[in-house]
Amino acid sequence: MSRITIFSGGPIIPMTAPGHRVQALVEQDGRIVYAGDLAQAEALAGPSPRRVDLKGHALLPAFLDAHSHLSMAAQYRSAVDLSECTDFTQIAGALRRHLNAAPPGPEGAVLGVNYDHNFLPQQTHPNRELLDGVSRRIPMLLLHASSHMGVANTALLELLGWDANTPDPAGGRLGRREDGSLSGYLEEPGACVPALTEVFRRLPTDMERQLADAQQDYLSYGITTAQDGATNLQTAALLARYAQGGGLKLDLVSYLAAAEGQAEDWFQKLAPYAGPYRHRFRLGGYKLILDGSPQGRTAWLSRPYQGSDSRGAASLSDERVYAVCAQALAHRRQLLAHCNGDAAADQFLTQYRRAWLESRDRPLLRPVMIHCQILRREQLDQMAELAMIPSFFVGHIWYWGDVHRKNLGRERGSRISPVGSALCRGLCCTLHQDTPVTRPDMLHSVWCAVNRRTRGGDILAPEERVGVYQALQAVTGNAAFAYGEEDRKGVLAPGKLADLVVLEKDPLAADPKTVKDIPVLATYKEGVCLYRR
Repeated sequence: MSRITIFSGGPIIPMTAPGHRVQALVEQDGRIVYAGDLAQAEALAGPSPRRVDLKGHALLPAFLDAHSHLSMAAQYRSAVDLSECTDFTQIAGALRRHLNAAPPGPEGAVLGVNYDHNFLPQQTHPNRELLDGVSRRIPMLLLHASSHMGVANTALLELLGWDANTPDPAGGRLGRREDGSLSGYLEEPGACVPALTEVFRRLPTDMERQLADAQQDYLSYGITTAQDGATNLQTAALLARYAQGGGLKLDLVSYLAAAEGQAEDWFQKLAPYAGPYRHRFRLGGYKLILDGSPQGRTAWLSRPYQGSDSRGAASLSDERVYAVCAQALAHRRQLLAHCNGDAAADQFLTQYRRAWLESRDRPLLRPVMIHCQILRREQLDQMAELAMIPSFFVGHIWYWGDVHRKNLGRERGSRISPVGSALCRGLCCTLHQDTPVTRPDMLHSVWCAVNRRTRGGDILAPEERVGVYQALQAVTGNAAFAYGEEDRKGVLAPGKLADLVVLEKDPLAADPKTVKDIPVLATYKEGVCLYRR
């Protein structure tokens, strides 16, 4: 039997135009059938609709996660969170407490996540000796908050067969002391991924429970469409099975890791998910990683880091990037590329444009540049021709803005995440949190784009600030456009899915300095409440 619900009693913000408000929204069988005057809503709904009284709270379109790693966020739930550790002693203590509380078996391992050397008094990464002091027997890996660096203990290095004679893996680096012995430091995916894969294989996991918990985290921040970026075939197959079993409550879009050119083969193996959503899961396209992280000084720059000759490094050759771009265009796949530094952005723009000009009919597939921390203004100009979408990890301003000015110099470091310049050029921008690097807190990203305030209290490039409405568009309608789902998500209008978020107060009427503090009270997916505070 058809179900009809009227939402009313608070500000309803359709996000269809600045200043537009409606009195009521009518939902029927998961879709919005009306948004407008209360009297007309009552007449349309009939004699006995279900009613949701907003009690003065604000109703908006639910948020869409423009880039994150849901599967990794789930896997991290088996890890030791080191984000609150303020020095090496606390890191070692947290690992020991974990070992005492849950001793791994002979085939076990320990993963610690979210340490950040930038905020430790040592101002450097831990080493294998620190971890060996916790356990020389149990394989142990610490993963940096950026996920681009890590530290292995001796047991893990031996398990991987890595020693002083091991060459640096392609796309990665092994830290070495002056005598050539390994320090335990691992840099970039070529080094981190093999270590992480081995540790994940040994961790006790209940992925169904962990995925359910991770979804609830996203829902608690008002998100009803999430992403799994750079997914390998094994994880994509796991997500497909989880979806088929009814586990997904929100929509999940997976972008397959494409560096080795195998993404299209994986598409064919997962063909049922290559089109529309199936059990709330679909494949969105390919994902490339072209450089590292600016806070780790591994992002690829056109000019060196402050006080150094290093410019970071490319993760892939031009020809490899071109080949993936050409494959994406040939198969009409959307392509996402991780580009933190401006040299990485140059590579993506150049090679995608080259492949696009050589393609048969030059399709506009909405490629996305992910992170966009250090972009030059002329690079933003180049995006328009390709219908390229900049997706800004704007939380860098708060989390690492002070670090970036130290690493990049005051002028260059202040211009990170140039959202204002992108919008001035008419580009469709989105905002993301790169979870599990940071929490999937959309309103924090909105606040960062609006205020551009660092942890230290400075304001970075105030001319790059945007209005609250523009920032909200980036996580609703613009994000729906980036996914090619603007016909069903992103605004509150008839025919759209009833994906809704209830906020304690109207973010457009609140002090812009307080937007990040507005609680999410409820999240609805197709008219069904999946989260309530």
